[in-house]
Order: sequence, then C-alpha cells, then structure tokens
Amino acid sequence: MWNRMFFLCLALTAMATAPARADKLGLDELSGYLNTLQSARSDFTQVNDDGTLSTGRFYIKRPGRARFEYDGKDAAKVIAGQGAVVIHDPKSNQPPESYPLRRTPLSIILAEQVDLSRAKMVVGHDYDGTATRVRAQDPEHPDYGSIDLYFTGKPVQLRKWVINDSTGSQTTVILGGMETGMSFPVSLFNTVNPSSVTDR
Repeated sequence: MWNRMFFLCLALTAMATAPARADKLGLDELSGYLNTLQSARSDFTQVNDDGTLSTGRFYIKRPGRARFEYDGKDAAKVIAGQGAVVIHDPKSNQPPESYPLRRTPLSIILAEQVDLSRAKMVVGHDYDGTATRVRAQDPEHPDYGSIDLYFTGKPVQLRKWVINDSTGSQTTVILGGMETGMSFPVSLFNTVNPSSVTDR
C-alpha cells in the first residue's frame, strides 16, 4: 500500500478534566489554521505499520501539493500533485505507483478549502492533555480511510498525523520544527520526474 512508503504517536479525575476540555482547540479554529497554511516544510520521522522508522523532509503547498523525500541513498520520494499521489522508489524494478489523491486521507488537509465542521467529516475530536486530536474522513467515502491530526496551541501548530487506511494499517508522521510562508518551485511537485529538482 502507498502509505507504507508515504507516510512516536502524539483517566483523569473529574476535577482535572475541566481544564483539559478548556484547552481543546475548536474545529473552526483548526480549519482556519489549515486554510492559512499555504506552504511549509519540515523534517519528519515516520513510524511504519511494521514498527520500522523512516526519516526525511516534508514539503507542502496547498492546495493539492506535497512532497516527501526520504533519507538514504536511492531513497523513495512520494509526490502529491496534479490530483495524484505518486511513489517513486529507485530500489524497485517496478514503475512508479500512482493513486488518486482524492482517494487518500491526505486529501483532507490538501483541499483548497478545509472545513472540519462539514457533516460527518470529523468522527473524533478530543484532547489528551498535550494535543488536540481530530479524526477526519471523506464523509462521502469513509471506506478510503481516515487521518488523525494532532495540534498544539499558543500558537496553533500541526505536530503529527496518523493515516488509518482501509486495511487497518497505520502510518504515523511526526513533524519537526515547521517553517512556513516560503516559495517553492513548481518542479518540486513534479510527479513525473521528481529528481529534476536541484535548487531547494
């Protein structure tokens, strides 16, 4: 499955529960944050479903574009762009794997307009004492899987996500310090020839 490549997971008493609820970030606030997140990059650590770890660098340019560069010689690159998610694995003898972006949970945060309050999109919304977790899915196609997004506040920041695919597999991506507001060349999100980018 694509998410094995693609993509450390982020009973209080009644008295202790009250302030925790007060710290939970609202869906409108989180939607607003994602809609202002036009471009960003970050180092990441990925926890694969089999327990192995991968590291690399993540780029995002909303709407619709993202790039994962994995560390290591001849490492894989996963590119979201032109409505597709394409996995380029130089170590494989097979051609690149391609999936429609709309059929992946990542499409929720890459949408042109994020609205987490949309009916049946959010199926979980809680606070664990450190981060607000939102479980979101395509309300028209819950069979595509879901994504757990973890945010901290003051200011609001996306810290990690967990992809839950339709087979029950999970892939966790933990972000490092995220830089925002930069300009990326269009070629960075070239799904056909990702190795063409030399100036980043």
